[in-house]
Amino acid sequence: MPKQGIHPNYTDMNVKCACGNTFVTRSTHKGDLTVEICANCHPFFTGKQKLIDTAGRVERFRRKFEKSGAAAK
Repeated sequence: MPKQGIHPNYTDMNVKCACGNTFVTRSTHKGDLTVEICANCHPFFTGKQKLIDTAGRVERFRRKFEKSGAAAK
């Protein structure tokens, strides 16, 4: 059993996102928390994330990879 009186007090807290999503979690933080982005609105989790190929880096990598012969293996 853990020692009494030395561990932080975990309490339920409400988290509210800028998108309007709210959920309850447990934390040592006192009061409610407001965040700018959550799992419901983050592009990575929603599948709306777009990879931007700046300066043709992806295409340059593919050409280099094909030349090395590693693509054939």
